[in-house]
Amino acid sequence: MSENASNTIYLVDDDDAVRDSLKLLLESHGMEVRDFDGVAAFLQGYEKGKGACLILDLHLPIVGGLDLIKIIEHQKIALPVIFITGRTDAEVRARAFEAGAKAFLEKPVDEVVLMNAIRAAMQGGGEPATTQ
Repeated sequence: MSENASNTIYLVDDDDAVRDSLKLLLESHGMEVRDFDGVAAFLQGYEKGKGACLILDLHLPIVGGLDLIKIIEHQKIALPVIFITGRTDAEVRARAFEAGAKAFLEKPVDEVVLMNAIRAAMQGGGEPATTQ
């Protein structure tokens, strides 16, 4: 990560409890977190050029996580994406990685796995991470 890069983590999840607990966890690791309950709120609150990573729930109402990937690509928003989900299958996981996800983690998210995935995404390297 360059010196000018932000350490802001954008977090999009429609479950208040998940969003609140992940925000507290990330803040306890010294990260600035901007959290949103859906895609529209994220797109309205995103600050262009600011952000180290997007943690994104796969299953969101109205516009899902995979759809948001297409939107941010179209808008030229360059954020590495870590998907989190409570339900998945191999096909959905494959589609997420094809869309450019840096990690695909199942809820409840393990703290160590999440922090490692964030570090790898922010540094732009490593193999994509996944949990089952």
